[in-house]
Amino acid sequence: MTEPLTALEPETTEEKTYVASQWQLMWWRFRKHRLAMVATVVVVLLYVLAVSPEFFATHDPNKQYALVTYLPPQGIHFQGLRPFVYGIKQQRNPETLGMEYSADTSVQYFIRFFVHGQEYKLLGLFTTDVHLVGVEADQEPMPLHLFGADRLGRDMWSRIMYATRISLSIGLVGVAISLFIGILLGGISGYYGGLVDVIIQRIIEFLRSIPTIPLWLALSAAVPPTWTVIQVYFAITVLLSLIGWTGLARVVRGRFLSLREQDFVLSARLCGTSELGIIFRHMLPSFLSHIIASTTLAVPSMILSETSLSFLGLGLRPPAISWGILLNEAQNLQTVANAPWLLIPGLFVIITILGFNFMGDGLRDAADPYG
Repeated sequence: MTEPLTALEPETTEEKTYVASQWQLMWWRFRKHRLAMVATVVVVLLYVLAVSPEFFATHDPNKQYALVTYLPPQGIHFQGLRPFVYGIKQQRNPETLGMEYSADTSVQYFIRFFVHGQEYKLLGLFTTDVHLVGVEADQEPMPLHLFGADRLGRDMWSRIMYATRISLSIGLVGVAISLFIGILLGGISGYYGGLVDVIIQRIIEFLRSIPTIPLWLALSAAVPPTWTVIQVYFAITVLLSLIGWTGLARVVRGRFLSLREQDFVLSARLCGTSELGIIFRHMLPSFLSHIIASTTLAVPSMILSETSLSFLGLGLRPPAISWGILLNEAQNLQTVANAPWLLIPGLFVIITILGFNFMGDGLRDAADPYG
C-alpha cells in the first residue's frame, strides 16, 4: 500500500517566508527591531499604570497634608535586601522662614509590597484596599513620598499615577476619532476625486494653515467654565481630534489615488461590490499596516497637545489630574528652583513620547515585510 500524500511542512526560513501571512511577516521583522521591542514594553507598562493607578498609588492624590508641603523625594535605602526609608524631621529656616526637611536616621520604615490602605475599585469593578507598595506606620500621612510632595502637601507619586490615566487615554481616544475621520474623508477624496476631492483638500489646507496656539485659544474659550471634569475631558478630546485628522487624510488619499485603478478594484466593481465595500474590504486592508504605523506615531502628538493645553491653563482643569496639570504647578521659576521634583511629570511625558516614536519606527519598518 502506498502512504497517503501529506502537505509538506516548510522547513527553511525562506520557505516559511513564502507561505507566511502579511501579519506574520510584520511580526518577524518587528521582533528584529530591538529598540522598538523595548519601547513597546515601556508603552505597555505605562498603560498598565493607566488602567489601575489606584493600585500603584500610595496616597489619595487630592488629599492635602500641610506638614509635608514641598517635601523633597525620599531616598530608598537597603538593609540587606529589605528596602526602607528614614523618618522625616522638620525645622524652620530662621532666615527664609521656610520649612526644611531632613532624614531622621533613628527611625526606619520598611517598604512592603501588597499592603492594605485606602479602599478603591480595581478596574472599576472590584472593591479592594491592596496597594503595590507602602510602609506599615500608624501616622497620617504615610511617611512614604517617593517623588516628594507639592505646594499643598499632595503626594507627587500618587498624582503622577492618576495623571497617567487621563493623559494616555486622551491620546488613544483622540487618535481613534482622528483615525475614523481621516480614513473616511481621505478615502472618499482619493476614491471619487473630482469636485469632492477639491472640496476636502481645500478644507484640509484651511485647517493646516491656522496657527496652532490661536486655534487652541479659540477652541478652549468655547468650552463653558461650568462644565464638569468629564465634559471638559471629552470636549478636549474631540477638539484635538478635529485638528489632528488632516495628516492621515492626505496619506489615505494618496494611497487611494494609486489603488483605485488597480486590477483587484476593477474586479470588485465587476462583481457588483458596493462603493463602501470596495473601500473598506479591498482598498483599505491593502495598506492597513501603514495606517497602524501612522496611528502609533500620532498618539504622541495627541498627548503633547493635551499636555501643552493643560500646562497653559487652556485644557483640563483641577480637580482633574493630568501630566499637563501637574506641570502647570511648575510654571513659577522660583518654585522650580526650590522644588525641581515638580518637573518629574515632564520625564514621564518624555519617556512616553520616545516609547511611542521608537515603537512607531519599528512598525513603519515592519510594514513593508518584503523591503
